[in-house]
Amino acid sequence: MDMLAVRADRLFDGVSANPVEKPTVLIENGRILAVRSGGDLPADAEVADLGAVTLLPGLVDSHVHLVFDASPDPVGRLAEADDEQALVTMRANARLALASGITTVRDLGDRGYLSLRLRDKPTADPAAGPLLLTAGPPITTGTGHCWFLGGGVGSGPEAIRAAVREHADRGVDVIKLMATGGELTPGTASHVSQFGVAELRAAADEAHRCGLPVTVHAHGGPGIADAVAAGVDMIEHGTFMTADGAAADPAVVEAIAAAGIPIGATVALKPVPGVARPPRIEMMLPLLIRVFLELRAAGIPLVCSSDSGIGPLKPADALAYGPAMMVNLLGVAPAEALRSVTSVAARACGLGDRKGRIASGYDADLLAVVGDPLTDPAALPTVAAVFRAGHRVR
Repeated sequence: MDMLAVRADRLFDGVSANPVEKPTVLIENGRILAVRSGGDLPADAEVADLGAVTLLPGLVDSHVHLVFDASPDPVGRLAEADDEQALVTMRANARLALASGITTVRDLGDRGYLSLRLRDKPTADPAAGPLLLTAGPPITTGTGHCWFLGGGVGSGPEAIRAAVREHADRGVDVIKLMATGGELTPGTASHVSQFGVAELRAAADEAHRCGLPVTVHAHGGPGIADAVAAGVDMIEHGTFMTADGAAADPAVVEAIAAAGIPIGATVALKPVPGVARPPRIEMMLPLLIRVFLELRAAGIPLVCSSDSGIGPLKPADALAYGPAMMVNLLGVAPAEALRSVTSVAARACGLGDRKGRIASGYDADLLAVVGDPLTDPAALPTVAAVFRAGHRVR
């Protein structure tokens, strides 16, 4: 592939709060060669001058469910679909995510390992979707949260180890466990633990022996505490929900911070006229905000993600709305919010050496938006162009 020079008005590199003015990003063979501010271009470079836009790294959504259709009843709709129909939904969600500037996704719960059938396609055809990391069916108890995806197992450390080995043998990229119940599954409760610390430790040990990271769905404080004690690599949600609210446990917060475990804050949602958050979540929102403020104050990395697919406010392109929510709800600076969907998210997914930044040697995944998200993150959904592995796909 010939050298490509992408020009814009300004650039957020995924790290610095100070934009690069009048940048040129030089790309060859899907990788970034250099980032320049002004100056001459190589004579043999093809130039893509995008005009009055801001360039950013392609977004990284660390928590998606491509198999869910973001309808009012995603579980029921999936139950009615055979595998080929489910794959149609997954492909459409992948294309929608890519068109919004999400160039990397981590699927944390499919049905029957369907996402493995999609994973290699975007490598051969960058326009087919983002780079895909997959967990397969999440490991849960027999009738636990999301059991209907096929990851229900028996109790005890050996049963958990066997489930992890099966996932590893199938070729997953990450192990996902449900340490607590969840809002999507009748008969479970978000604050109630499903596995004990011995089982979670067995999962983490076996995953690490297989060379895989492990991330854990955990809402309730005891489930979060057990996940930290087990040595997991990441915690999804981390809301510290109780039976009737949410309240962070200072000792557990301190343990998370000491271990350097990032929290996947699945806060991103796409506003839809006439559609509100679930009443229980809306009622708890002030308490959840307080929890995340305490997590942030402790220095715990917050990764903004979407949990896409689980309802009408969570379509596959919801992530771009997350940074503005973090600024408005948590009072973070725009640059910090943008890092949470670029470099911080990439690092949490184990891709910090190649994704989430615009820098020499990184993959040429770029998003161009109208406006300046470093001053107004609400500009992030105003997509002007998307590049995946150096190919313009929008």
